[in-house]
Amino acid sequence: MANITYRQALNDALCEEVERDENVVIIGEEVAQFDGAYKVTEGMLKRFGPKRIVDAPISEAGFLGMGIGASMLGIRPVMELMFWSFSYVAFDQLFNNAAAVRYMSGGLINCPIVVRGPANGGTNVGATHSHTPENLAANHPGLKVVCPSNAADAKGLMKTAIRDNDPVFVMENTILYNQKWDVPEGDHTVPLGKANILREGKDLSLIAHGRAAITALQAAEQLKAEHNIDAEVLDLRSIRPLDEEAILETVKKTNRAVLVEENKPFCGVDAQISHLIQEKAFDYLDAPILRVSSIDAPQIYCKKLEDIQIPNVDRVIKRVLELR
Repeated sequence: MANITYRQALNDALCEEVERDENVVIIGEEVAQFDGAYKVTEGMLKRFGPKRIVDAPISEAGFLGMGIGASMLGIRPVMELMFWSFSYVAFDQLFNNAAAVRYMSGGLINCPIVVRGPANGGTNVGATHSHTPENLAANHPGLKVVCPSNAADAKGLMKTAIRDNDPVFVMENTILYNQKWDVPEGDHTVPLGKANILREGKDLSLIAHGRAAITALQAAEQLKAEHNIDAEVLDLRSIRPLDEEAILETVKKTNRAVLVEENKPFCGVDAQISHLIQEKAFDYLDAPILRVSSIDAPQIYCKKLEDIQIPNVDRVIKRVLELR
């Protein structure tokens, strides 16, 4: 195991895949000479050269469209977005073309593109830079969506995403970039669509993804210490494909569920999960399903208010205590 940051884990994954496969290229704004807006691609231009690490103009519609076309011809581009909020100007390319080309070609044309970058609030950069569009992306058949909560999953999911023949959207979190975890060394991969139990428990299930999984884990530890409530924490890791079996198993085990996400509540990921539990595990529930989401408003710029808007440990604990 190596104890490294989330950022370094991503860098390791990208370097290993560029070295492993000559068709893998990294494209995005400032990924080359500036080493990436968040230094995820640091050192890669010097190591691999300008044909593999390519700076793009400030035109997401342009360079994402180019990457999708290249992927249809056999290249495996990894496209960096400075913020996932900026993907909206390339909506047609991503959601209308990349998502549909394999289906519309009868399986003859693959689109093995990875689009990655931060998709989170909590850094006080305003409403137009703080979207969490995993629910929006997951609504489109043909797209795969993953949200790694730690460095090991960041590396493992990224490597798997690059090798996948479908478009995979990797939604990261800037707040996690500097945090460290133990990461398996060597060719570490994590399968898409496989959730992970971060903490075993028996009293209720906290189901979350991305940084919300870390919030849920911290809340679980505090619930045990202060209220003697033993919460299980399930990290979804992958939004689409979704590990329905793992969700149903944890609910059947604990008979209670609190869903935690940094999405807005209306049509959020947890709305889908709540329906899944109600449809397939209703008889196992001893209490209503509860949710802890971001407050339903454009992302707030003020730090003190944004810290409340996004699910935090106190909000999760308060919701769990309501469950009892």
